[in-house]
Amino acid sequence: MMARPKIMNTPLTQTSELKDFIFASESVAEGHPDKVCDRVSDAVVDLFLAADPQARVACETLATTDTLIIAGECRGPASVTKEKIIETARNAVKEIGYEQQGFHWKTMNVQYLLHQQSADIAQGVDAAGAKDEGAGDQGIMFGYACRETDELMPAPIFYSHKILRLLAEDRHSGKLSMLGPDAKSQVSLEYRDGKPVRATSVVVSTQHADGLSQKDVKEIVRPYVMDVLPDGWMCDEAEFYVNPTGRFVIGGPDGDCGLTGRKIIVDTYGGAAPHGGGAFSGKDPTKVDRSAAYAARYLAKNIVSAGFADRCTIQLSYAIGVSKPLSVYVNTHGTGEVDEMELVKAISKTMDLSPRGIRTHLQLNKPIYKKTSSYGHFGRAPEADGSFSWEKCDLAEALKKAL
Repeated sequence: MMARPKIMNTPLTQTSELKDFIFASESVAEGHPDKVCDRVSDAVVDLFLAADPQARVACETLATTDTLIIAGECRGPASVTKEKIIETARNAVKEIGYEQQGFHWKTMNVQYLLHQQSADIAQGVDAAGAKDEGAGDQGIMFGYACRETDELMPAPIFYSHKILRLLAEDRHSGKLSMLGPDAKSQVSLEYRDGKPVRATSVVVSTQHADGLSQKDVKEIVRPYVMDVLPDGWMCDEAEFYVNPTGRFVIGGPDGDCGLTGRKIIVDTYGGAAPHGGGAFSGKDPTKVDRSAAYAARYLAKNIVSAGFADRCTIQLSYAIGVSKPLSVYVNTHGTGEVDEMELVKAISKTMDLSPRGIRTHLQLNKPIYKKTSSYGHFGRAPEADGSFSWEKCDLAEALKKAL
């Protein structure tokens, strides 16, 4: 008879943490092929929610040379027609700035393959009789917050996003008209005693007009990197890479195929925290891949903001058709002032984590998603229209009372 394998029962909160290391995160701009698709898919979500806050959408987009393919399932008012969806897709591409040979918002071929939501999925999600709305799918979702930046985000992904966002703002204004929409960045930071202290390397690749040299582009990009990184953090010149291949004229979907939901680490914490695997863009807020990940970030940020910990990871899990979360996990990585199980109890007292409860608390049934499709879903400022409500720190007092 074979002996049973020994099971190690060591809580994650007791595992050792590295103190001195180098960690890197990347970002991609709104014109990256995958982000073009995320933007189109979220623009379709907004179109449906503007017409009916209870609409259901799971929209996937593929972009390649001269072609955009929109597929998936939806349930919404008849006023949201095929023609309106195609027009919305073209406008999303136009807003990014694609008017290039090989990919132009006006002349690209748009293929429409959306169909009605599965009745089997709908009956699991819809409320009926005494049954509350259930989760749109099974899955696990993570949220994270730390004190590395004022926004309580990991520093490498925050700085990677900001470099590209500032470049895009000046491209749209006309100041950087020589740059194209497609771009990527990557920032590697040295950590000492668990805190970031400087950049060891910075990589920026950006599409540019024909005729610009690699040196020209490097000098265009340099002040944006210097402006984003804290004083004294800039890497050595030998580790500052701009367009390492030497030329980046052909870009966007004409240079590489794009798909919705293929940049899930860029969208979240840059690899500094676990990820449950579900993408956000193209999904209405009944999908817990999106709404529960927002709720987990909201809870983690409020725990750190309230002073209960310097770092916090939260995991939520769900089953399709079931309204309550199957599990709530909190890990403060040895930085907590309060026992993690007490935080789990406090969370259950202060926020309803059913799909309906999350949407109500964070007011997610609004057309607020297109702007989330690039430069990260987290670490952004809450806006008057309700977007980025999950970035508010308004639960701290309630958590303190619950404890």
